[in-house]
Amino acid sequence: MLRALGGDTITLLFPALTVPNDPSAQLGLVDPGVEQVNFSPVVVRTLPTTGDGPRRRLQFLIPGTAVAAELAERNAPNAEAMFESALGISYDGDLFHIVNVATEYFAGTAYLFLVEAVE
Repeated sequence: MLRALGGDTITLLFPALTVPNDPSAQLGLVDPGVEQVNFSPVVVRTLPTTGDGPRRRLQFLIPGTAVAAELAERNAPNAEAMFESALGISYDGDLFHIVNVATEYFAGTAYLFLVEAVE
């Protein structure tokens, strides 16, 4: 269904977990970088914004299977913790800040994550 509605790809950015074993890195003088994790298929919906609010507000519909696979990879206790640890979402060349995560359930299983982000 998500492929039929758009099937876009987004990239979540996470802080790199490994720091080089170098004295300058231990002092914080070296940027450890980020890890990029792609999610696909994703539906992207534009949400209305107010005049004094963010420039763009988007909602990303991410399949539960993709999130579940990444939870095991990141050793996160749940999806909300994983999204909170993300630095942002890269989509269409722009970086968005995650402001809200909601989960849709069917028969007790999370099948869809609605991630709201602003530019």
